Formats: sequence, structure tokens, C-alpha cells
Amino acid sequence: MEKAIRRYWPVFVLPTLAAFIIGFLWPFLWGIYLSFCQFQTVNKVKPVGFSNYMKVFADPTFVHAFWFTALFTVASTLIINLAAFGVALLLTRKIKGTNLFRTVFFMPNLIGGIVLGYIWQSLLNGLLSKWGWPLLALSEKEGFWGLIILMAWQQIGYMMIIYIAGLQNVSPELIEAAQIDGATAAQTLVRIKVPMVMPSITICSFLTLTNSFKLFDQNLSLTNGEPAKNTQMLAMNIYDTFYSRSGPQWKGIGQAKAVIFFLVVVVISLIQLRFTKSREVQA
Repeated sequence: MEKAIRRYWPVFVLPTLAAFIIGFLWPFLWGIYLSFCQFQTVNKVKPVGFSNYMKVFADPTFVHAFWFTALFTVASTLIINLAAFGVALLLTRKIKGTNLFRTVFFMPNLIGGIVLGYIWQSLLNGLLSKWGWPLLALSEKEGFWGLIILMAWQQIGYMMIIYIAGLQNVSPELIEAAQIDGATAAQTLVRIKVPMVMPSITICSFLTLTNSFKLFDQNLSLTNGEPAKNTQMLAMNIYDTFYSRSGPQWKGIGQAKAVIFFLVVVVISLIQLRFTKSREVQA
């Protein structure tokens, strides 16, 4: 068997490698090159050095989108993970209907982001107008919290499943020993359960952080950047720059924004992974 694998490994490796190079690596490298060019199509490019990157930071819509996205990411990551962990704690207790509750909480994750956005746009706008508050498209504050509510409603159930798996792997002997030593429920949670589920916290924090920073479809369908692009997040700002602004110069600027966006997400994700993994309990 091993001899056969060694003999025929190119048959299995080369197609996958070719697909990776053609479908990801080459477009990625070409995209980086285009960020230093002015172009209308990818066949007619004019190198302009770092001009595109200089214009990115001079664009007030990009700067606003960056801070709006950063604040949204912090808020959504904290809210989603705290709520998902709390729900997971409740559903790991021996109560009736646990499986039903898990299914109900997980179901929103199965619905596409665009559909969810339009559903919640109608729902939230109806409630806001009924209560006499500004509509999502007329207020940056309401648009921000509308996005938070939508993101939380969709993601909490998925993160809950991961936290439930982590909590179920906590040794009952550890909890029993803590209770014998007189530990309260809060002390058991903080000193036993939380450290033991740090791998789950690492995964959920990574997923919510990257999903929040990359959010596009819900942003498009819920607020569409209104009012006056004040609720545009980074992904939507890049899309708007590349496709909605006329002139070849905007293509290169949009591409430069995409490269910066990629680097920001990678750096923040690596910092988060290093921070949470350093606190995981070694078995």
C-alpha cells in the first residue's frame, strides 16, 4: 500500500496543487500587483507605485469604514461569545427540551446573510418607525445596532454548539472535586470550566472576529451603507470603490484597499489566536 502511494502520489497531489495555484495563489499575487497599478481591465495596466495606497488613507469613507468595522467587530465578538457561552451553560444542564432548544438556536445560521438582512430590515424598520425612532437607513447609531442584532442572531447558535462540545469535555471529576472543596458555582465556572474550554473560546473568538471584519452581505441588505455611507463596513467600502466609482484610477485604489483589508484581518487574527491559545490549559 505504501509503495503504491509513493508511486502514484503525483496523481493525487498535482491536480489539487494545480487548482490551488490557478484558483487562489495566482489571482492573489496578481491582485497584489494590481494594487500598484491604474487599470480599467486586467489586460491594460499602468504601474503607479504607491500612489493608490496614499489615496486610500486620504479617502475619508475608508477611514470611517475602518473604525466603524473595528467598533462593530469588538462589540459583536464580545456579545456573541458571551451570549453563546451563557446559552451553552444553560443547555448543558439536565433540563427537558434541550435538543429542541439547541435546534432552534442553531437554525438562523442556516439562512443566507442576504435573506437575513432583508428580513431584519423590514422587521427593525417596522419596530423603529412604530416607536418613533429613526429608521436604519436614516441613523448611523440605529444602523450599527441593527447590524449587531442581526450578526448576533445568526451566529450565537453556531458558537453555542462549539461551546457545548467544550463544556461536555470538562471532566466531571474536576467539578466534583471543586464542589467537595467548597467552591461555589461562580468559582467553579471561573476556575474550572472557563480554563478547560479555552480551546473552544479560541475557535469561537477567531470565527466571530474574522466573520465580523469580513461582513458584507448583511451590511449590503440591511443598511446598504446608508445614511451617506456612514454604516459602510470595510468589505462594502471596497466593493463600492471598485464597482460604483467611475474611472480607471478607482480600480487600483479599490485593489489597494483589498490588500490592506487582507493584512488587517490576518494580523488581528494572529494576535487573537496567540492571545487565547497562550491561556489554554495543557493536558
